[in-house]
Amino acid sequence: MKIGLYFGTFNPIHIGHLIIANHMVEFSDLEEVWFVITPHSPFKKKSSLLGDNHRYQLVQIATEDYRRLKPSTIEFRLPQPNYTINTLVHLEEKYPQHQFNLIMGEDNLASFHKWKNYEVILEEYDIYVYPRIYNGEKPKSQFDNHPKVHQVDAPIMEISSTFIRKAIADKKNIEPLLPNKVWEYIEHMNFYK
Repeated sequence: MKIGLYFGTFNPIHIGHLIIANHMVEFSDLEEVWFVITPHSPFKKKSSLLGDNHRYQLVQIATEDYRRLKPSTIEFRLPQPNYTINTLVHLEEKYPQHQFNLIMGEDNLASFHKWKNYEVILEEYDIYVYPRIYNGEKPKSQFDNHPKVHQVDAPIMEISSTFIRKAIADKKNIEPLLPNKVWEYIEHMNFYK
């Protein structure tokens, strides 16, 4: 099976994440998208993250009605901080029957050359890229025309988890930006207040 790996902290998962993931399984050759919940990114401060299991629970309830979208806790069991190449190697060993591919935004592609072992990733895996909006000119990437990089004409999402967390803290009603059950869980648990 051809699986797209959508990495993120999903703190919290929102409709933008679901729209992009669903677009990838409906309008590319990917058969499933796995939301790989990152316990700790080398580029983010850990203090702002909800607990790993709470974020897993949010992704679980957000994807339960979509048979081709799945949550993955694979990185919870890997040494931290973890790098994408380690996760890919681990997944290949655990699920040799699947073909894994990366999903990333154009902004990540522009800085992809800074990733650990990016050359190996590019040699072994395809990358599916969704568009972003930029203030000013779109940054050029040395990988824009690479044969393993596939630009997918997905909807452009301007929703961010950072915006959602701040809005909740500011007591704004952002319920339409979250799947209903995710909103209910966040409200019930009193998160981000």
